[in-house]
Amino acid sequence: MNDATTLTELIEANRTRPHRITYLEGENQTREVSFAELYERSLGILYHLQRLGARRGDKLILFLTDNEQFIDAFWAAVLGGIVPVPVALGISDEHRMKLLRIARRLGKPFLYTERRSLERIGAFAAQAGEEEVYAALRERTFLVDDLDDISRAGSVQRAQAGDTAFIQFSSGSTSEPKGVVLTHGNILANCRGSTEVAGFGEHDVSLSWMPLTHDMGLIGFHLVMFANRVHAHLMPTELFIRRPLLWLGLASKVRATILCSPNFGYRHYLKVLGERAPEGLDLSAVRLIFNGAEPISVELCEEFLGRLAPAKLNRNAMYPVYGLAEASLAVSFPAVGAPLRTVTLNRHRMSAGSPVELVPASDRHAVRLVSEGKPIPYCRVRIADDEDRELPEDRIGHVHMRGDNVTRGYYEDPEANAAAFTADGWLRTGDLGLVHGGELYISGRAKEIIFVNGQNYYPHDLEAIVQRVPGLELGKVVAAGVRAREAEIEQLVVFVLHRGTVADLLPTAKAVARLINEQTGLEVAEVVPVKRIPKTTSGKIQRHRLEEAYADGEFDAELAELAALREAARGPESGTLSRIEEKLKGICDVALAGKRIGIHDNLFEIGASSLKLIEIHEQIDREYPGQVDLTELFDFPTIAELARRLQGKLA
Repeated sequence: MNDATTLTELIEANRTRPHRITYLEGENQTREVSFAELYERSLGILYHLQRLGARRGDKLILFLTDNEQFIDAFWAAVLGGIVPVPVALGISDEHRMKLLRIARRLGKPFLYTERRSLERIGAFAAQAGEEEVYAALRERTFLVDDLDDISRAGSVQRAQAGDTAFIQFSSGSTSEPKGVVLTHGNILANCRGSTEVAGFGEHDVSLSWMPLTHDMGLIGFHLVMFANRVHAHLMPTELFIRRPLLWLGLASKVRATILCSPNFGYRHYLKVLGERAPEGLDLSAVRLIFNGAEPISVELCEEFLGRLAPAKLNRNAMYPVYGLAEASLAVSFPAVGAPLRTVTLNRHRMSAGSPVELVPASDRHAVRLVSEGKPIPYCRVRIADDEDRELPEDRIGHVHMRGDNVTRGYYEDPEANAAAFTADGWLRTGDLGLVHGGELYISGRAKEIIFVNGQNYYPHDLEAIVQRVPGLELGKVVAAGVRAREAEIEQLVVFVLHRGTVADLLPTAKAVARLINEQTGLEVAEVVPVKRIPKTTSGKIQRHRLEEAYADGEFDAELAELAALREAARGPESGTLSRIEEKLKGICDVALAGKRIGIHDNLFEIGASSLKLIEIHEQIDREYPGQVDLTELFDFPTIAELARRLQGKLA
């Protein structure tokens, strides 16, 4: 890695190097872009941004699906001293609302997107009463569809290490999202610290399907790789969702040495692989598979490594790491080539400040945690009690960090900044953990964030959505991310205060699942009736007590009764299906294996997450090319309704 002090210096140094980025669009669809071409394209786009009126310090929201378009626009902004603000496109109203809230927070940002996305934002803004925000944004929008000439170069604006490089906004729709401000110095400190431990270099070949709006995708698998002149391969996230087996097929083909995925990616791959052996794969070149972005499952790591052993995947390649956007991504890495190290603790002796209790793996209260290594260079970590005093090893406490890679704060949010930093300058990560044998183990969350599908969600956002269900209100519903005993990934569980019979809850449970799914694209694993919601003396909900009770099986009887009632209420399918209904039902049955689906069932009520909707849409598009837009699955959420819609188009 060179000695650049800003991202501007980095791309200028790299433009003369004979290296490239490869964009993967399919099994045999690739496009290679040299570093020199990337620089020239970025300058050409900068010309158009500056012509639109964008100047040093202005904010540019990147709202794009295409990886190449995103990278080009990101570097165009960097070269012009413009601050890129990545926002996930998504398919739900939550993502559109987030974009509008970010636009309002930024004041007068510019927007770089495609015409189709802009039209959808406009339609949503009209429904949500946000026409004013949209109108201001529309005037400062550059459409990638109109990019036809990049022969003229924009004017490069020199940056300083302390200048803002980009802003990474947290999840949040009903509440205001927080913008993590990262400087050029923060990002390059992270690049150097990561490189000193992991040994990235020009000999490496990386492949990532993580979205570029996620810090692991943008920082970890673009900026860090670019800084080290690694031959990076970028695969669209939606391609991985549709065809997860292609991920390792491509990794084998390009002889990738560095891969990454959060828990749900490993599970998604193994689910589609099924009982088959991985055939035709040679993963012997892989030296690191980064595992992060959500709580790490030891069991899932071991299953994945075991299933891929015939493909020559080194068991010590699994690389569990800890990081967050506030650290410019990386906080701690294990030693390269080390085996997974774990501790097994009593899950009921893991409150903040408590000494841990080591137990055998066979103990019914056992929970296994994986080591996430030691702090990378230029970053420090401590475990602290509730009064911010440092704790000794083998005590659960709050994870704090500080260092050259750590943000100075959130964008124009003094309240969030006051809450985030201790009096002596450490940043509160909101996570709980311990140091054991000199290494960091993350045990849970102090701040109540739900990790699902590699993304973070705030419980109060989800609870606000659920409160639209008649009879539910603040304090009567609790959203939580729960990993049941023996489970490998967290599931979204909604606890509902209900003192009637389980049968009376059935309509409410359906409405809760449907609303959350429609608004966020998340699948609700269970809606759980509880007789009381545990709270502190000050009235704060004690989510952890409900999570522990669920994990220990205390609600199994009620959930079994609810499942039986749900099945009985469906009854047998009646009538003869049309040819289109049969086709659509077959597609849904495969995508939602294990769920009984009738043609009049609402897909959102039975748990068709956004990932599953993408899978269903791809298969429909294969059968009926260009006839059904992904958004129509929201408008026509039953097989019968969608079949009628499709029949009308084909008539």
